[in-house]
Amino acid sequence: MSVKALYDIFQRSEGVTTDSRHDIHGKLFFALRGERYDGHAFVRQSLEKGCYRAVIDDERYAADERTVKVDNVLSSLQALAAYHRKRFDIPVIAITGSNGKTTTKELMRDVLGRLFRTLATEGNLNNHIGVPLTLLRLRKEHEIAVIEMGANHIGEIDLLCRIARPDHGLITNIGRAHLEGFGSLQGVFRAKGELFRYLKSTGGKAFVNNDQDLLSDLARELELDAIYYGSSGYCNVRGRLTEDGPGTGLEVAAGNPPSVYNVKSSLAGSYNFENILAAVCVGDHFKVPPDQIINAVGEYIPGNNRSQIMQTARNRILLDAYNANPDSMRSALLNFTLQPGENKSVILGDMLELGRYEEEEHMEIVRLINGHNYREVILVGSAFSRIPLPKDYIHFENTGLLIEWLAKNPVRDRFVLLKGSRGIGLERCLPLL
Repeated sequence: MSVKALYDIFQRSEGVTTDSRHDIHGKLFFALRGERYDGHAFVRQSLEKGCYRAVIDDERYAADERTVKVDNVLSSLQALAAYHRKRFDIPVIAITGSNGKTTTKELMRDVLGRLFRTLATEGNLNNHIGVPLTLLRLRKEHEIAVIEMGANHIGEIDLLCRIARPDHGLITNIGRAHLEGFGSLQGVFRAKGELFRYLKSTGGKAFVNNDQDLLSDLARELELDAIYYGSSGYCNVRGRLTEDGPGTGLEVAAGNPPSVYNVKSSLAGSYNFENILAAVCVGDHFKVPPDQIINAVGEYIPGNNRSQIMQTARNRILLDAYNANPDSMRSALLNFTLQPGENKSVILGDMLELGRYEEEEHMEIVRLINGHNYREVILVGSAFSRIPLPKDYIHFENTGLLIEWLAKNPVRDRFVLLKGSRGIGLERCLPLL
């Protein structure tokens, strides 16, 4: 089936879905395959629940005229999204990076939303499936789009760019995330840099973090049409950290001629300085008034277990369990040491997808913890179990065992850092803290 014919079907539907558990009435259901599932098994159920059509690539699951046969379901979803994207003449901003891309995306969404009807990636739908699903939510009322792009292998960002066709782009930073897939820090740089290379090939504009030498050097090497932000060197938008705890405050100089103003966020941690400044830079470029930028950043409330300080009945918690890699873990620990407060404890989960760097990086985190007078050091995950730990450190193989221990050994009157990869699920122990 041609993409045009599939698009005709899409236009008669009420949107697309890949999950039959949700409300799918009137929607186009794509029967995707994964490592542990096959959407074809839910075709009949989806039709019974009222989906408009089911897109399949295995004829054995053809039920009636409501099943649409294609060569490959995933490729068809991506082609449909690319075809839909071409129908919109609006700015599309792609954002990627090793750390902070979801927070930066949400800040950008809120800043731009003060002036434009903005479409933005929901949650972390940032991969080869999530980006098409986001693009297919574009409607005629949208005036700008912010598309988050994630990757764990070289070539993925380039693929997502060819689907989304961004004309603006931002790379938050280059760090040691997904080393198992990228192989090395240089592999991460090469993969994330695909966004800048795409923008160069299409005449797009880049927002460049001037505090990241790898990124600023690449932008200048490619002779990108670039807008620079940072705390040093030549910057179109310059920032200075003025407050670090419990929120994050910045003094910003932006505009032409430049105006100076202060921005305050509830985000915990000085490592959010670059995320906030990136959103300010994008807002300034798109002519969002400074007072609206200040309000948007100030009213932003982080979700998904990211950079939040919360007070429970028992303890004060710095919750940052959305994700973890060596760089974000170091930043979180450094920030935690600078936060005011006594009786500090840390609960850290494994950093996943590090491949051959796993042991080395987890040992480095243990070395960073050593020397700090934490009341408790609790480590969770199999990677921490494979390295030598001080005798007074507490270790659990998984979060379930930690929960059992906390139920019998309540932690009270502490300031607790909770940080780990999403797959460890440390947020599950919050009710006991």
